[in-house]
Amino acid sequence: MMLLSKDVLASSGVKFGTSGARGLVTQFSNDVCAAFVHAFLTGIQPQFTFECVAVAIDNRPSSPSMAMACVAAIKQLGLTPVYYGVVPTPALAYRAMQDDIPCIMVTGSHIPFDRNGLKFYRPDGEITKADEVAILESRALFEPIFELPVLKKNEYARQSYIERYASLFDANLLIGKKIGIYEHSSAGRDLYANLFSSLGAEVISLGRSDEFVPIDTEAVSIEDIAKAKAWSKQYGFDAIFSTDGDGDRPLVADENGDWLRGDILGLLCANELNIDALAVPVSCNTAIEKSAAFKQVTRTKIGSPYVIAEFEKLSAQFDSVAGFEANGGFLLGSDVQVAASTLKALPTRDALLPFFMLLSAAQNTTISQVVDKLPQRFTYSDRMQSFSTETSQKIIAEAEELPQALLTKLGIMESIVSMDTTDGLRITLSNDDVIHLRPSGNAPELRCYAESSSMVVAQQLVIQVLTNIIK
Repeated sequence: MMLLSKDVLASSGVKFGTSGARGLVTQFSNDVCAAFVHAFLTGIQPQFTFECVAVAIDNRPSSPSMAMACVAAIKQLGLTPVYYGVVPTPALAYRAMQDDIPCIMVTGSHIPFDRNGLKFYRPDGEITKADEVAILESRALFEPIFELPVLKKNEYARQSYIERYASLFDANLLIGKKIGIYEHSSAGRDLYANLFSSLGAEVISLGRSDEFVPIDTEAVSIEDIAKAKAWSKQYGFDAIFSTDGDGDRPLVADENGDWLRGDILGLLCANELNIDALAVPVSCNTAIEKSAAFKQVTRTKIGSPYVIAEFEKLSAQFDSVAGFEANGGFLLGSDVQVAASTLKALPTRDALLPFFMLLSAAQNTTISQVVDKLPQRFTYSDRMQSFSTETSQKIIAEAEELPQALLTKLGIMESIVSMDTTDGLRITLSNDDVIHLRPSGNAPELRCYAESSSMVVAQQLVIQVLTNIIK
């Protein structure tokens, strides 16, 4: 009996979010994984020539079996699977792009361990939103998966990712720096310490976990805020480095143990790289424009595919192009010069590049002093979990019709200067504060972002908004 990809995927309940297909582990059966693989690969075969397909995973308990199903489907197509084991998503993407082959990352990123996902990369980089639609509508036929293959790990992706940065910087870059690595269950936890040490840093590993930890770099938990403060005080770190589950979003703390917002980290990285033009999601901090450091800044919907889609337009006008997200992932849209070396483009989220460029900028000072030189705009965000997407969309739709009525219900007395519906509802108030409501693209969550000239005010705004929405 043959199965039709479109039918299998339609009945699975798995949907594409801002970056990849996401769903409950129970929804990712062997045949659902196979349907995604067949739909993806048969869809791009008319455009690309390849004989191999790379696969890697994060540390979720469900990821190995999903990878086995993907590998089985790759073999059904007469292609050769290359399995890289547990590595960061950018390590897999970088190696596959250098080899000019497609790849599949089994990861749910930051979402809880009872969920998982698949990220797809063509030989030239991340799939587009149009590719996502084509995958879900694919009429590829395949046989059910009854037996799962044994996976044999290849170390090449891990090695080439390390070499990408070890060869870029002087071996003395981090001499005198003491760095803590919050390892938890990150996919890159086994490579960061050796890489930082090779560049001269004193490294201490922290918080390694045998259980999967869903770190969200956009909504850092109260526990992780306290941990960073305590670790910094105990060890006297110059910085603390961590990532989300699949290692494509950085989480960085300064010498005081204060976690940096991802868009501030991205801004500092882009500035240090002398980037000409940026594409960033609408949720990013307005310090980007206020810094006047870039020839052009284009705002997009939230999600790396939208950022990447702008790179082609910007590259036609500017020599160096990049993007980043509020979650910290940095996307390099063009080759750039770093000292005497050329860093190849990597148009997918990467956690290591922004951290290295921050440390480069802070070689002779502290991270907090580097941050203090930026326009002082502070962003805070939080989320309501187990909050249906339908309810979130209803709230936003009603607010678009009567925005001032929403503010009244939220207890906000300021008037509205402007509204942006690029992605969710982003309102700029008369006192220059910003409130942004948006349903998550990956899980049943409602996110709230607030921006102000004071971190205290930004935090209070988010708490006030979410509290009143619950009421």
